[in-house]
Amino acid sequence: MAKKAAIIMGSDSDRPIVQKAMDKLASFGIPYETHIFSAHRTPVQAAEFARSARDNGFGVLIAAAGKAAHLAGALAAQTTLPIIGIPVKSSTLDGLDALLSTVQMPSGMPVATVAIDGAENAAILAAQILALSDDALADKLIAMREDMTAAVLKKEKALQEELSAN
Repeated sequence: MAKKAAIIMGSDSDRPIVQKAMDKLASFGIPYETHIFSAHRTPVQAAEFARSARDNGFGVLIAAAGKAAHLAGALAAQTTLPIIGIPVKSSTLDGLDALLSTVQMPSGMPVATVAIDGAENAAILAAQILALSDDALADKLIAMREDMTAAVLKKEKALQEELSAN
């Protein structure tokens, strides 16, 4: 059975960012669940989710949080599954606070961290992790890359045609 991904957001205000990860996981056909657990307001529930994640069929966890952004680290402390942190831009410090809180983990508690508001890349990284044991998913990632290459080359061709016409 294919492993699932989990997307945990620290607040429902993170939903517009998290939606990009949900959409990308769905486009790959990756089963996922999305939850709201706060490292500060629901620490027991967040810890319980992370501790039971492997037994519940998850292969990777994505954690989105802003400001103090301790969610990814709090989850990492409770599981050996890969954790991908999405630092969410808030009204203060343009997300730099969340980035530093997510990326500055102590030795032994790794959290892979994507760019501020980088939910789509978080989903792609989750897909790459899951594709280590799923050849069909690996093929979808290869196709995505080939589509990206074709799109850029199409734009290059159009640009050169426009420039040569002038």
